Amino acid sequence: MPYSLVIFDLDGTLADSFPWFLTVVNGVARDYEFRPIRDEDIEPLRRARSRDILRHLEVPRWKLPAIARHLRALKREQIDTISLFPGVPAMLRTLRDARLTLALVSSDSEDNARRQLGAHAACFSSFACGASLFGKAAKFKTIMRRTGVATAQAIAIGDEVRDIEAARAAGISCGAVTWGYAASETLVAMKPDLLFEKVDDIAAQLTSRITTGPAVGG
Repeated sequence: MPYSLVIFDLDGTLADSFPWFLTVVNGVARDYEFRPIRDEDIEPLRRARSRDILRHLEVPRWKLPAIARHLRALKREQIDTISLFPGVPAMLRTLRDARLTLALVSSDSEDNARRQLGAHAACFSSFACGASLFGKAAKFKTIMRRTGVATAQAIAIGDEVRDIEAARAAGISCGAVTWGYAASETLVAMKPDLLFEKVDDIAAQLTSRITTGPAVGG
């Protein structure tokens, strides 16, 4: 199926934020009284689903909004230490120049997202940020209403199992990148519609199956 709308996740998909996350998460764990992440926990947690991660860390769901706000504030202070993955700017420009409409759905704030993207934020026609841990499906539906694109012509691209689950709940296609938070074999087991092993794969696969729409950005 060709696509005219591509909805990106930010952290772990476009931005290389996992190393930064590991430097701050145990401080957040102390502040909010959940189990810290040990070095030996990292790979098993990358293979786990979000609900299993919460159980392992002993994080009650009622604490999630406060933890998310705290992480956004920390990231805002340290955002200059987090880079986009190599190749992301060129990939975004290629998709824009191919007249694909780009949108961003993230758990982060829109201000953080725009700062992270810098000049490349102009490639995006729409932002739906501040998604809760399990709230991305609603944000995808918001993007669909704004753009008026048919569900069959939209794909959401992320790096976690919850991104795939949210896309399916919203009735759109899902793409998974293997360089982010979740382990590649975990994502493969979810059978996403498209799998991307390199940043360059995104433009290569999507521009080969284009339904054109209005260009976004300059």
